Amino acid sequence: MLGAIAGDIIGSVYEHRPIKHCEFALFDRHSTWTDDSLLTVAVADALLQGRSYSQCLFEWGCRYPGAGFGRSFHAWLRAGGGAPYGSWGNGSAMRVSPVAWAFDDEASMLDAATEAAAATHDHPEGIKGAQAVSLAIFMARQGADKIDIARRIQADFGYDLDRRLVNIRPGYRFDVSCAGSVPEALIAFFESEDYESAVRNAVSLGGDADTQACIAGSVAEAWYGGVPDAIVSESLSRLPADMRQVVTDFVRRHVKY
Repeated sequence: MLGAIAGDIIGSVYEHRPIKHCEFALFDRHSTWTDDSLLTVAVADALLQGRSYSQCLFEWGCRYPGAGFGRSFHAWLRAGGGAPYGSWGNGSAMRVSPVAWAFDDEASMLDAATEAAAATHDHPEGIKGAQAVSLAIFMARQGADKIDIARRIQADFGYDLDRRLVNIRPGYRFDVSCAGSVPEALIAFFESEDYESAVRNAVSLGGDADTQACIAGSVAEAWYGGVPDAIVSESLSRLPADMRQVVTDFVRRHVKY
């Protein structure tokens, strides 16, 4: 969860200013949390309180309506929440990381990932993206190696994870679909050497930088056993107090390396 939020903040300044390299400052004065972090907090809050994902997503979205939501989520908020809207976008995958930490058996975790996604993103591709990311985090928590994680994700979800960043990067463009962004974010993790390089790899794709860094960072946190203290401190300092409190409470209850 911390890995997701830090990745979002680091990637935020490159979402609409794409770069194709890994040499950039992790934080600058414009680095900020976006809807990725906010809705990750909403999912964590639902898990902490035993409330519905839909209700918490709606309440947190209304609390911070300027967080950078897509048009469909904005419309969902304006309509008062309620029924999902069939999205296949990567919003389901960017916010799912708390689920992978809150459950200790795979079947329950995948069911919860489906439920968290389907509150808004009930298209099969939206659910697939959330399940794939949550399973990668869950397996990383269990100590699985990268090859085994990749093979399982490919077998269960059909994502092509045999590609290399050097081949993806030149022609890759902004893509908010799960199908067109989640596999690439996972590859950014698979080619990493530590948490920081996973996030740098994701940003360097030149796509939906904050969301892909959020996803890659969420898996990297689990696999590398945490996020560097300096990155955690800088990221938490940029969150408002109410979001920071949920993160702190969730980490204390569920996150163990």
